[in-house]
Amino acid sequence: MAPLLAAIVAMDESRVIGKNNKLPWHIPEDLARFKALTMGAPVIMGRKTWDSFPSKVKPLPGRKNIVVSRQIRPHEVPLEVAWCATPEEALTQGALSAQECGCPRVWVLGGAELYKILFPRCDEIYLTLVKGVHEGDAYLPPFEEHFDVDQKEELDRCSFINYVRNV
Repeated sequence: MAPLLAAIVAMDESRVIGKNNKLPWHIPEDLARFKALTMGAPVIMGRKTWDSFPSKVKPLPGRKNIVVSRQIRPHEVPLEVAWCATPEEALTQGALSAQECGCPRVWVLGGAELYKILFPRCDEIYLTLVKGVHEGDAYLPPFEEHFDVDQKEELDRCSFINYVRNV
């Protein structure tokens, strides 16, 4: 059985997902959820998202890291990281990695360009809705028309909302 394609993302009430290639907030519960959900699974990200991770967690430990970039693979990227020229190549790598580890999902981590390209292929979206409006330069494209809310959990600074594709 093919693994599900799931996106995981945090956005604020104005759809901001980043500023200067960083998250404009720090919410420990969101980071813990991200780690718990993606641990052990293949994760697909754009090059800017890859660049945004601190060197101490790059590549993301315990996950097969797959980076989509039109740029040639830099020499400093560890060999265990798959460097793919296209989202299609990344999806193929992700599916193979998921089959090898028996993972039910391949995760899309962003950024905005990759979400826009891959949302039409996603089966699920795990959203952290951050309360308030933040300054930013990267925004999440709309997806809600094609998805239904499956679960929702309210916290003080955010809500965790899981969406499934409507059929």
